[in-house]
Amino acid sequence: MTESERKRLIDRYAEGGNEVTTSLDGFPAGQLTAHPIPGKWSAREIVHHLGDSETTSALRLRKLLSEEHPVIHSYDEAALAIALRYNDRDHVPPLQLFVAARAVTVPVLRSLSDADWTRQGWHTEMGLYTPEIWLEIYAEHAHKHAAQIRRLREALGVHAA
Repeated sequence: MTESERKRLIDRYAEGGNEVTTSLDGFPAGQLTAHPIPGKWSAREIVHHLGDSETTSALRLRKLLSEEHPVIHSYDEAALAIALRYNDRDHVPPLQLFVAARAVTVPVLRSLSDADWTRQGWHTEMGLYTPEIWLEIYAEHAHKHAAQIRRLREALGVHAA
């Protein structure tokens, strides 16, 4: 991956917090737990997932940068959503956590050397795992979920604010 490709992905990653926040603007509070699309998470569940995922991903990156050949463990996101009762809890604290985790990670990403980007770990599901692979995944993660929130809004017949 070139330096300019990394910069583009870092910029995309940095935009993720705003993208998710914007996708929630005007979303009816009473509909945050609705499941208008069968088999898909509610908006509140998505936000909780992002809070948990972002804190996990931030730790993964830090392990890649500070440990020799770290093992990066996967987890069952659906089981976590059930066990932590995502739909039963306020979504604002996880949204703030998500935004904050990204805000403290962006400067880390912008400071990495070429050697840092190629450090290697092992992901229990994906195999070889580097900061570049991490960036490719998480640069788009928030945007994909923001689009999912917008699809939920459309399925509910609610127009964007």
